[in-house]
Amino acid sequence: MKREELLKLSDVLDTIGVSRAAFYRMRARGQAPRLHKLPNGHIRVRRSDLDAWLDGLAVETAA
Repeated sequence: MKREELLKLSDVLDTIGVSRAAFYRMRARGQAPRLHKLPNGHIRVRRSDLDAWLDGLAVETAA
């Protein structure tokens, strides 16, 4: 069974193009992908959670 990719927070920040402070402000407002805290205290985001979050940001534009 293949494990799902877990992304470091720094990789997520690079992908979405925001600072760590801006990300945590978004998270406080409930507007960020779900975080997972590992037993060693490191923070990770599942690739599927990030992809779903990004898909939810899609905006339909009129042609």
